[in-house]
Amino acid sequence: MLERSFLPRHLLGIEGLTADQIVPFLDLAESYVLLSRSRSAPRDALRGQTVINLFFEDSTRTRTSFELAGKRLGADVINMTVATSSVNKGETLLDTASTLNAMRCDLLVVRHAQSGAPALLSQKVEASVINAGDGTHEHPTQALLDALTIRRRLGRLNDLTITICGDIGHSRVARSNIHLLSTMGNSIRLVGPPTLLPSTMAQLGNVSLYSDMDEAVRGADVVMSLRLQKERMGAGLIPSTREYFRFFGLDKRRLGLAAPNALVMHPGPMNRGVEISSDVADSDQSVISEQVEMGVAIRMAVLDRLSRARMSP
Repeated sequence: MLERSFLPRHLLGIEGLTADQIVPFLDLAESYVLLSRSRSAPRDALRGQTVINLFFEDSTRTRTSFELAGKRLGADVINMTVATSSVNKGETLLDTASTLNAMRCDLLVVRHAQSGAPALLSQKVEASVINAGDGTHEHPTQALLDALTIRRRLGRLNDLTITICGDIGHSRVARSNIHLLSTMGNSIRLVGPPTLLPSTMAQLGNVSLYSDMDEAVRGADVVMSLRLQKERMGAGLIPSTREYFRFFGLDKRRLGLAAPNALVMHPGPMNRGVEISSDVADSDQSVISEQVEMGVAIRMAVLDRLSRARMSP
């Protein structure tokens, strides 16, 4: 049985977690990978509990993953579509918190465009809150599923060189991965245009900044490309997508500079020919599809462990 001290009430971010707090999520998720692949009947770990997916931003991949995870654990899962909710009629976040408390939900999965919104809700609702991505802050379950994918493929999650490429400045995925992978004892290289790579990122962990994609990829065990988040960008941050791919896209030649059998990762959705070429995305070294599969297992583990924390005295 997992130690009580390892059972968190909320999962709002990776920053501040220790390796001993991260590893139990990964270990529990391993058992859920086997459950999902065997297509066994849903478990009853969350029977009688309600999971609400409250998404203020679109994200079919993450929301569906949490929905599958909740249902496979036997929970009642409700997807709240903000576009048709009272939020668009002027309801504040605190009003929403009051409504959620009246519904007596047990686990609340929140995605919001503003950094810190899930943390605010966690102070106002009785449910356990899971951050499914807030602004440019964090996306903790994405970092956990990436870590699980790496550990399963490479057999370890330490002493690796991991290159994260692209739109670092707007990426909550990058921030969560930097915190997690640094905590686990890896070396992180960040590379991208100066307009998308703030110098402050070097303060987040065992991080080195690069402006040359070839040098950043050379000898890396894992290469993770990030989506250009045009919806968060101001004008003029990149000259064009064609120029961006020329200098920072991951293609077959650049992948050849990495360590033999280096893993190729991308949190999705991909812009082929912008961040990554199709032949690399579809190559044997790509674990992009496996990342999606690990997402369900990790979210099952997160829901399970937070549920246990609620039920523990």
